[in-house]
Amino acid sequence: MVASIPASIDETIACLAEQDYVCGRGLGTVVFLSLTLGKPLFLEGEAGTGKTEIAKALAAGLGRRLIRLQCYEGLDAASAIYEWNFAAQMVAIRTAEAAGQADRGELQAELFSADYLIRRPLLDALEPHAEGPPVLLIDEVDRTDEPFEAFLLEVLSDFQVTIPELGTVTAQEPPIVVLTSNRTREVHDALKRRCLYHWVDYPTFERELAILRARVPEATQRLSEEIVAFVQALRGQDLFKSPGVAEAIDWARCLVALDAVALSPEVITDTLGAVLKYQDDIARIAGAETTRLLDEAKGALADVS
Repeated sequence: MVASIPASIDETIACLAEQDYVCGRGLGTVVFLSLTLGKPLFLEGEAGTGKTEIAKALAAGLGRRLIRLQCYEGLDAASAIYEWNFAAQMVAIRTAEAAGQADRGELQAELFSADYLIRRPLLDALEPHAEGPPVLLIDEVDRTDEPFEAFLLEVLSDFQVTIPELGTVTAQEPPIVVLTSNRTREVHDALKRRCLYHWVDYPTFERELAILRARVPEATQRLSEEIVAFVQALRGQDLFKSPGVAEAIDWARCLVALDAVALSPEVITDTLGAVLKYQDDIARIAGAETTRLLDEAKGALADVS
């Protein structure tokens, strides 16, 4: 079902909450402004803090299609915009030759028509959609290189791309654009200036507990509280990669699958691989350190209550 753009910050926060995305007023404000002003939204922060999920929640809440461009090193404009279906073109050429078709101009026009065009995410996002402009997620833009960033400047400024054989494609209505970065490198200021910017930090205890309760409602209140307290204690350690909200959610689901109702040193040791993704971090936390952190987490819970 297609929904209209939220008319206020509170409506925006409620729209996200309906999709089990719990956000604070700062993030709700910048999302509302992005939707209202039609400006791309640039979200930066540690991996696992929920940046990608914002785009998913927006698409679901507004009833729009989500189009995702997953960035990676070496991504070029052709892979992000379009490609010609070479295999189908070759079949058409062989068929024309077998039929004795002699008009090369006519054949070329047919081969380079929309029928043989493979639409990649950026071109797909610029074309009309029945449900309205889609949500275009340009995920982990920091993994690309500077030439691709420069190309994105043009796309995000004019919302158009040029296909030499077909001409320029311009969006009738610009898509809702969300860019994310894990800050593995600095993204050029010129790209950020075209966007509204927000740093997505690790949530507070109360907000992370609300997220966990929304995403894993089958976990008991006590287990959810202990998971959040322990994960937040982990983030205070000298780890190679601190766990994000995504890892906390995964861990909760694992513990529910094991019928755990509370944390214990044994349960934590058996399931650390769900929340920590590097062996050095697991080795650092295992053993007596697990007990110490669990005691610290329970002490923090006592202070909260």
